[in-house]
Amino acid sequence: MARTLTQQINFPIIFRMLGWLIMIEALFMCLPLAVAIYYGETGTWVAFGLAVLITLTAGAAMTFGIKPSVKAMRKREGIILTATIWVVFSIFGMLPFLFTGTLNNVSDAFFETMAGFTTTGASTITDLDDMPHGVLFWRALMQWIGGMGIILFTLAVLPMLNYKGGIALFNAEVTGITHERLRPRVSQTAKDLWLIYMTLTALLAVLLWPVMGWFDSICHALTTLSTGGLSTKNEGVNFWHSGYVYMVITVFMFLGGVNFTLLFNLLRGRFAKLMHSDTFKWYCIITVVVTLAIVWRMYDKGMCDTGRERWMFAVFDTVAAITSTGFTSVNYETKGEFITMLLMIIMFFGGMAGSTSGGAKIDRFIVLLKNTKNEFYRVLHSNTVTSVRVDGRAVPHNIVAKVIAFLSINLLVVLVVAVLLTLMGIPIFDSLYTSISTISNLGLGYGVTLSSGSFGMLPDAAKWLLAFEMLVGRLELFTVLVLFTRSFWIKD
Repeated sequence: MARTLTQQINFPIIFRMLGWLIMIEALFMCLPLAVAIYYGETGTWVAFGLAVLITLTAGAAMTFGIKPSVKAMRKREGIILTATIWVVFSIFGMLPFLFTGTLNNVSDAFFETMAGFTTTGASTITDLDDMPHGVLFWRALMQWIGGMGIILFTLAVLPMLNYKGGIALFNAEVTGITHERLRPRVSQTAKDLWLIYMTLTALLAVLLWPVMGWFDSICHALTTLSTGGLSTKNEGVNFWHSGYVYMVITVFMFLGGVNFTLLFNLLRGRFAKLMHSDTFKWYCIITVVVTLAIVWRMYDKGMCDTGRERWMFAVFDTVAAITSTGFTSVNYETKGEFITMLLMIIMFFGGMAGSTSGGAKIDRFIVLLKNTKNEFYRVLHSNTVTSVRVDGRAVPHNIVAKVIAFLSINLLVVLVVAVLLTLMGIPIFDSLYTSISTISNLGLGYGVTLSSGSFGMLPDAAKWLLAFEMLVGRLELFTVLVLFTRSFWIKD
């Protein structure tokens, strides 16, 4: 049978859904607009008002100007919508940066916005201390929106998507090996997840308020639960010199790296789910082991004045790396590359699937290790039938194969991007670190990017390349890369 270009993709429904989502983004922009008005930042609120007007008009035109004859949304449409909306959100989301003059070119503005929505936290801005409150709040809010997911929020507030392809959208955006729903309806699952997310964010803001004040506490709560890591100060969390702040943020970063399904069960009193989770145990063990290694190295190199500081900073930086939050307390680059290498390894794998953290996820690491162990066993016992078991359940072979493919492609993307960065004149280790940091949605700089204080020193071509890598990492490869395959657009 001849294969032809697929004619059945329902583009009208995709564009109409994009319109709804763009209007939701315009409503989100009203929050930093209100902040700018509160602080009397006239130029800033005018800029945000113009951005809201443009965004809302574009969204309304697409929503009410397009009348799809078929309102169903299938898997292909779900994938296209999920991959596209992150780019569209970034295009409109960069308008406030351009209109306020915070950033003066499209490359920097798009990079900053994509880094925000994907919770990567890489920044092209060097001076935060004198930045308008409205812009600072918008940076934090972008990370909070992207932490739980743009599509997931829409599924919660627009229940009509539940029957127009909600499952396809849910599976395309939510991270992990498998996608466990809390309720039969996707929209209710989305509401439950967002309720937990908002509750933890509010609790963190309240805990930080006595030290930081209301504005900084809210901004850091937004960027901590989303494991994004953007701050309102040039010095980051170090600005407050508070052990209390380090401790509280560490706890909530750690929670951000936990599968939210486990947190949901924990709040329902189902403690056995957490205790029997292999992934959670590995998450804790890796955090402890890396922390011990960093404390030892800090002691060996004479870093920090007291043992208390070594432990506090080591735990903070370990959790910030494994959850891809990207907050930092100490510049380890001046004391050799051992600690940097440790943090690079754990940021590559990241936290648990179903969390707000980036990286390849510990769940896949466990499957890889157990499958490798089985393969070694089969070398000696070739007729033995083995299975990979996680949390007491056998993982289907097709899932194991997908995990191996994911990790292989992930590593391939890292290497390809690193090679392209070296072509642009960036040192090889800096290129490798930057590529891993970007695909893991961590956003930490190293070498040339760290010394300049931002990613703004990179060539424009590098910024667009890394922005694409951020998107690929946030949507876990397949949702984006499948669009570049012939089979996606061809139908038997």
